Amino acid sequence: MLSARSGKAIYRLALMMLLLPWPYFGCGSRLESAHANLPTNTVEGEKTVSNPLHPRIPAVAGLFYPAAPATLSRTIDELLVRVPVGQWPRLRGLICPHAGYEFSGFTAAHGYRIVMGRDFHTVIVLGPSHYAWFQGASVPDADAYQTPLGLVPISEKTRQLVGQGPFVLEPRCQVERPQWWRQGPRPAPAMGEDTPETWEHSVEVQVPFLQKTLTDFKLVPVILGQVDPEQVAQVLAGQLDDTTLIIASSDLSHYYPYAAATNLDQHCIQAILNLDLDAMKTQEACGKLPIMTLMSLARRYGWTPQLLDARNSGDVTGEKERVVGYAAIGFFEPAREAYTASDRKFLLELARQSLAQTATNGPLPAINHRSLPPELAATKGCFVTLTERGQLRGCIGNIFPQEPLYQAVEDNAQAAARRDPRFQPVQAGETDQIKIEISVLTEPKPLFFKSPEDLLAKLQPHEDGVVLKIGSRSATYLPQVWDQISDKTEFLDQLSEKAGCEPSAWRGRNTSVFIYHVEAFKESE
Repeated sequence: MLSARSGKAIYRLALMMLLLPWPYFGCGSRLESAHANLPTNTVEGEKTVSNPLHPRIPAVAGLFYPAAPATLSRTIDELLVRVPVGQWPRLRGLICPHAGYEFSGFTAAHGYRIVMGRDFHTVIVLGPSHYAWFQGASVPDADAYQTPLGLVPISEKTRQLVGQGPFVLEPRCQVERPQWWRQGPRPAPAMGEDTPETWEHSVEVQVPFLQKTLTDFKLVPVILGQVDPEQVAQVLAGQLDDTTLIIASSDLSHYYPYAAATNLDQHCIQAILNLDLDAMKTQEACGKLPIMTLMSLARRYGWTPQLLDARNSGDVTGEKERVVGYAAIGFFEPAREAYTASDRKFLLELARQSLAQTATNGPLPAINHRSLPPELAATKGCFVTLTERGQLRGCIGNIFPQEPLYQAVEDNAQAAARRDPRFQPVQAGETDQIKIEISVLTEPKPLFFKSPEDLLAKLQPHEDGVVLKIGSRSATYLPQVWDQISDKTEFLDQLSEKAGCEPSAWRGRNTSVFIYHVEAFKESE
């Protein structure tokens, strides 16, 4: 827990950013050469709020990110597509930077690429206050959050927070207006009427990324003033469920030479990855309080932090005399694993031996099943996937349990090498270049749904493997396929085509769906 003295010191450190020259690339921006007015329309496909009573108007559109909707949408798309896809467990939280998109946007995209397609209904965004001096955690007096991409509804949970612990409703307070306030899109209130929301960018810059990566969510925006992050975490713990994502908005060190900044940021990142709150108190990050709030929640719930990307403005611009650090860090709920490291090693080695023997027309390995642990002798469905230089080379498996797991691994490794109709048989000279992944399946269970829309709502991207049956035809996608096809509709369209039907056939009445989950492991782990 922070003392009052240390809390004030941290808070004043954030406000010191006001004394630095503008424009800058930490908690600052670069003015667009041709400032565009905010549109009244929205990007096609974006969710909107009907006639909100009081939207929160953007403060930094055209400064930290493009004000034109089409340009903003394209900018975020271009950042997201540059991020490599990967397999991740259940995401619970993110740390993302909040500088201008041209500086920290690519790092932020590493976090939001994982958000794509996930089923979050509520997103809590915690940002530090850069311009306002106040006690507590401020939530906006608004019904919706406006960006050039449209309006995001502010969750009813936001108002419910007011009065709980340090949470307050957008107080009037001492505010030092940023040097760019006359260039911003937001009309300036009368002097003395400013609030923590009036000019703050730390929450706002996260929202367009959310609009591009989620389809239906409500926002809980929170700006932290002088506050104990543990108290904030205690209150927010009561708001969390499986469809809630929490984001801590923060840059790292500010305006050190490149080498010094890199060293400082490495220590800060390590404190976060270690969930070391005491060490974090001494680190340099303008969003230290939001980060410590997320760390407290991670310690409470057993979430595991993982570094997604780290760099600084010198890596982006080449100017290394005074740089600002950025990091994207995901917080994940640990997957429940049924198989030990020893079990996995045995099965992967068995698949490797089966592949080598198959490529040389030799017999499959002989296994003394009586010496195996029960988990490996249990009847299970499984898939064996072969890749060569990052490209699929074969994938065969059985969805429903048919034989003992060790035998299924042998048989499916052989079949993936020789009987996948999409590929030529694997040759002996290839085997050293091939990587193996094994996916052990839970038994598929029917997913009941009332309509195509209900089906879409019930699917869990990155978690559900899907068996789609349309009449007498069927096909499946493993959960790993969500990494390539994150949109639910596109996922089902392509699965329908895989089953030999029209893309929209899954919307028909003669459709049934089964869901399974996998425990996947590969040789590179």
